[in-house]
Amino acid sequence: MNLKHLYYFWKVAKHGGVIRASEAIHISPQTLSGQIKLLEERLGTALFRRQGRMLELTDAGRLALEYADEMFALSAELDQVIRHYPKGRPTEFRVGVSDALPKSLAYRLLRPAVSLPEPVRIVCREWRLDRLLTELALHRLDLVISDSPVPPNIDVRAYSHKLGESGLSFLAHPDIVQQVTEPFPLCLNQVPILMPGEDSAVRRKLTEWLNKKHLRVTIAGEFDDAALMAAFGRERVGVFPMPSVLVDEYTASGELKLLGDVDQVRIEYFALSVQRRLTHPCVLAITSGADASLQNASERRKAL
Repeated sequence: MNLKHLYYFWKVAKHGGVIRASEAIHISPQTLSGQIKLLEERLGTALFRRQGRMLELTDAGRLALEYADEMFALSAELDQVIRHYPKGRPTEFRVGVSDALPKSLAYRLLRPAVSLPEPVRIVCREWRLDRLLTELALHRLDLVISDSPVPPNIDVRAYSHKLGESGLSFLAHPDIVQQVTEPFPLCLNQVPILMPGEDSAVRRKLTEWLNKKHLRVTIAGEFDDAALMAAFGRERVGVFPMPSVLVDEYTASGELKLLGDVDQVRIEYFALSVQRRLTHPCVLAITSGADASLQNASERRKAL
């Protein structure tokens, strides 16, 4: 089989048509159509059928696409392994961080990657999860750190590797903490709440917990960026949720105080990759050290 023909078929199937695929890979539509016809003649079966103006995969085409996905994923994996193999220059590590993650938690999870004996040059991107997964699928990122696994509604072939988890805590300016008269969590009805954005896994789990507790809170703001939410919290705009493993860090200066813990809500953290078998040295360092890092932070807090 001519792998170039298979690659052209794969691109047309992924882009949903010859025109879009030709624009993406800078090959004329006529050339693409001709190459796919040669592949179909080689296999002795049609891979596409025309549905109006659209191309639709046949049963054989869907089967071929599954194999092509595996083959080109392995090809990209081989490229990454070989590219990072040479010694004498920094290993490039391209990582995406979901903007819903607190910056200090992201650093804590990524720290093992920059502590390797070999020099590492880290390239860090922060976007919404859907855009990060697109970059991951295009092999422009080696890894994505997120507070949720790969969403089932996103058509990206990627794997979720759990790094660890944390409880949730509410923090507030000391002036707000002094004003509450009810015990936690009933006091949440008395104060304005700052909430993570709707796309955040924390938001979904927290909303379920509030409903279960029959709490009717007043939402004073919604934030995709956890650091911005904390900044508003420091300015007395409202109380806000934060992973429990970060409470000591956020309260150390005295600008914020702990209002209460929500141990029933567990926030999980994941490394998302296009590889089923992790091979990049930085990724291996992160996945092997993350759970211990989160666990140690929780144990230190419980000991205080």
